[in-house]
Amino acid sequence: MRDFALAPPVTTPLTGGLADTVFETAARTPTLPVLSRRPDGASTDWEEVTAVELRDEVVDLAKGFVASGISPGHRVAIMARTRYEWTVLCNALWTVGAEVVPVYPTSSREQVEWILRDANCVGVVVEDEQSVMTVGSVCAALSSLRNVWQLDAGALEQLAQRGELVPLTTVNSLRRIVLPDSTAVIAYTSGTSGRPLGCALSHRSLASPCDTLLAGWGHTAAPAGRQPSVLAFLPFSHVYGLMIQGLCLRGGILMGHQPDIGAEALAESLRTFRPTYLYAVPSVFEKIYKNFLRAAQEAGRGALFERAAQTARDFAAAVERQRLGRGSGPGFDLRLQHALFERTVYRRLRAALGGRVHRATSGGSPLHRDLSLFYEGIGIYVHDGYGLTETSGGITMQPLGREKTGTVGQALPGMDIRVADDGEILVRGPSVFQGYVNDEAATRAALWGGWLATGDLGFLDSDGYLTITGRKKDVIITSSGKSVAPASLEQRLRMHPLVHQAVVVGDNRPCVGALITLDPDFLAHWRGNLMLHGDTQSREAREENALREEIGRAVAAANSTVSRSESIRAFRILPQPFDQTNGLLTPSMKLRRDSIVAHYAAEIEAMYQARARLPRQSAPPEEVLGWDDSDDVFR
Repeated sequence: MRDFALAPPVTTPLTGGLADTVFETAARTPTLPVLSRRPDGASTDWEEVTAVELRDEVVDLAKGFVASGISPGHRVAIMARTRYEWTVLCNALWTVGAEVVPVYPTSSREQVEWILRDANCVGVVVEDEQSVMTVGSVCAALSSLRNVWQLDAGALEQLAQRGELVPLTTVNSLRRIVLPDSTAVIAYTSGTSGRPLGCALSHRSLASPCDTLLAGWGHTAAPAGRQPSVLAFLPFSHVYGLMIQGLCLRGGILMGHQPDIGAEALAESLRTFRPTYLYAVPSVFEKIYKNFLRAAQEAGRGALFERAAQTARDFAAAVERQRLGRGSGPGFDLRLQHALFERTVYRRLRAALGGRVHRATSGGSPLHRDLSLFYEGIGIYVHDGYGLTETSGGITMQPLGREKTGTVGQALPGMDIRVADDGEILVRGPSVFQGYVNDEAATRAALWGGWLATGDLGFLDSDGYLTITGRKKDVIITSSGKSVAPASLEQRLRMHPLVHQAVVVGDNRPCVGALITLDPDFLAHWRGNLMLHGDTQSREAREENALREEIGRAVAAANSTVSRSESIRAFRILPQPFDQTNGLLTPSMKLRRDSIVAHYAAEIEAMYQARARLPRQSAPPEEVLGWDDSDDVFR
């Protein structure tokens, strides 16, 4: 199927490597601020780095890499959080024709060994002593690894000193032989099942979605006359983070780095850096919304916030109908309500994000439509993006003036999308990867006649807007043969403030069930508002019953969006969240479903056995959902 996107914007063809951007920007606008950093890592003061300053630092490091024996085609891993040095290092490596291998700093010893060996890395840049120890423990198995540089031990300064005698002409000569189709990055998939695969991404494929987005939508990143700015906090170890970096450098967007993505640290950086555009994943947008709600409730304005939130959603939905030619837009009463809440609520919410964000992109997994409408209604339009590691990031975008919330937009100019008979999304275009490193069989399985089989399920509507319904391998088939895509149910469950994570299960089971973890901050707030009296044992029992009922309401709300055969008929609240330390979450925050099901096999079995013991007709609603006396979340 031909894509329905806007006409291809005019973009300048890439003639060299990605590092050329740093040099070209420095020559064209040497004093333009391109990066912003906090010298001590904790200060609220941001220090701007100009284009020429960045170029000079890149050159110094490139010389150091040459002096260290790094040559074109060599692979060097970067194992660090999203920090200023990441951007400088990868551009220095690209300058000398080396290939960057991103590694999550939270990766296990086994994952680090596999990636460094599979990519045949000759060097690795790590962040701290702990990472040095991790790499050191696997060095014996890595015959090609010759260099380990530690950022917190002065690696940048040491590299610059080592390269002092390397002539500038050597660096320039190496940079000029880098071609657009040279490999720039070996990005390893998260490995939700099996070992991660290394996706070879060329300079051209990484630049393609960035240049297309900048040409067609770059002007929306900030009001006219103001330099756009982005706070980068998503991991550069993931292709989404790399795309953000590329957009900023190639588009003249001021980029700040935030390595700590804890709620308090991120909130403080947003307030002080004051970005004009926000890139995040759904869990961040969900957490921000829950924090808004919790703060309002703590201030005794919870009901006011909920009315304001509903008005925002209603207003945004009416505006959407108008722009799509399906309605007349918000009525007088709705506009009046919205204007009132703009003065009393919405502008304060935007101020919590720095006060200048007016557009945003959510990626990594689908964003719930209600949440997207909420943000649009308070003055921050959130585009739900779609992309893969294998496509160097972005595949789709919302056409300006015809945005359709709940979809991921239309194919980017130059990209083609079609949907196979089984619902799998197939794509082709200039950003598609070169193949999997050292795995021709996997490459052949993914690329069918020039089309990439994404593994995602979805559909195109009559106007070419794409909707993602889930992952092909995540589809659940119950014992009655009913196929259930869990993503929408999980998404709807997470909309409840108490729900942190949700995993829908039910393969070869009589009905669909769910494992649920709770948001610790909102749970503490919720408990504080119960104000239960009596002895400790009595309070705990009543608190547990109240929690059961509240989560039961969240499940009922999720079930209202699907048929009865697809609805959740049993669930269990787990005492601990899924995270990377217990191996149940990937570094890119995706659920390891197979591992979760295996880890909680006993709990899942007990959940279904409890349901099987319940009377079919006379059971009250919460029992139908699968609660029994052993389902104690407080132990």
